[in-house]
Amino acid sequence: MENNNRWLNSRAEGGKVYDSRFEELQKSGVDVHGEASFVMEYRPNTVLDAGCGTGRVAIELARRGCRVVGLDIDPLMLNRAKEKAPELDWRSGDLAVAQLNRQFELIVMAGNVMIFVAPGTEGEVVLNMSRHLLPGGKLVAGFQLGRGLSLQEYNRACAEAGLKLLEHYAAWDRKEYLPGGNYVVAVHQKD
Repeated sequence: MENNNRWLNSRAEGGKVYDSRFEELQKSGVDVHGEASFVMEYRPNTVLDAGCGTGRVAIELARRGCRVVGLDIDPLMLNRAKEKAPELDWRSGDLAVAQLNRQFELIVMAGNVMIFVAPGTEGEVVLNMSRHLLPGGKLVAGFQLGRGLSLQEYNRACAEAGLKLLEHYAAWDRKEYLPGGNYVVAVHQKD
């Protein structure tokens, strides 16, 4: 079966190269943990980092006291995450169909995850993530707009999955989202 995951079909680098960008940013004084800081404001004990890549967000959340599971479809990225933090729970799987047999207080999809899933599976991804949320749990996703998924389409998929909109932000630092923006951090909650 052919895999039409946008990330796997566009990736031109391995985990170490991917990580090196964030290492350079951090050395220059940039806060590379904005996603983790954003998530921690909800005070979750359990977090699924869906589309975890090399584990940057998951590792930082674990450092801050969360019980974290990292899930990703890319074996090169997961191998790098395992090298960096072998003590964490790393899982391989497609976000649209993975079954982890547990639920979380919060699921974060940072790093444009939603625009890299297989075309046409966005609703399936959201629905599957909803199944992995505890009642009252939050789904937090940040992604570029105008790259194949509109905010309206994403919000509709969340509503169809039984999630209600809580907030939209323009960035992980909670800047106000204004219509027409090119990036959104969307927060939805499971009833």
